[in-house]
Amino acid sequence: MRLFISFSLFSFGVLAEDINTLTPAEKKTGWQSLFDGKDINKQWRNIGKDNVTGKGWVVRDGVLIKQQGVPAGNLITRRTWTNYEFAWEWKLGRKGNNGIKYMVLEKRGAIGHEYQMIDDRFWEKSQLSLTGTFYAVLPRDVKLAEPVRIDKWNASRIKVDGQKVEHWLNGEKILSYTLGSERVLTGVTKSKFKRFPGFGKKVTGHILITDHKDECWFRNLKIRVLD
Repeated sequence: MRLFISFSLFSFGVLAEDINTLTPAEKKTGWQSLFDGKDINKQWRNIGKDNVTGKGWVVRDGVLIKQQGVPAGNLITRRTWTNYEFAWEWKLGRKGNNGIKYMVLEKRGAIGHEYQMIDDRFWEKSQLSLTGTFYAVLPRDVKLAEPVRIDKWNASRIKVDGQKVEHWLNGEKILSYTLGSERVLTGVTKSKFKRFPGFGKKVTGHILITDHKDECWFRNLKIRVLD
């Protein structure tokens, strides 16, 4: 009989050693783990570095934690991706702010299409910076069925398939858009990204976990290639 030890439990009652393990069904459909709950260096590195050198990134009980106030540096995947689904679970505290960027070209720095992760109830002033938006470019397509969970785990997914992109949150599709479309490029021209040539169009690039000042927790990072 397997014993559940209190310091290894999370909100869903799952052992820390198991939370980053793919199910047989996920393996069969092509999902790959991007974090084994132990060593973040296997699949990720600091941007511009060979490994993860930022002290602000720690792994504890199977969870990757961005510590508040400790320099960490942005993390990027060791390889690049073209067509894929990327899924992850995350948790923020009150007033927290972070994000996942994709189609990141390292030569232009930590710039990419960003799936915003934020405490919506505190940062609700702009519709372009709420959770699940294409940050600063496109708002969500729908009103959330339930609010973003603060201090509890959320499940998110980004799907990039050809020119089509989808953002999902807790099982609900909240944004879809077409790369290079008039809608996207108009949004880009009104944003700070207008100074980056080609931003808003399809590129093969890295996925990036943002080093923001706030503490943030990540687990169950995985990807499925669609090519």
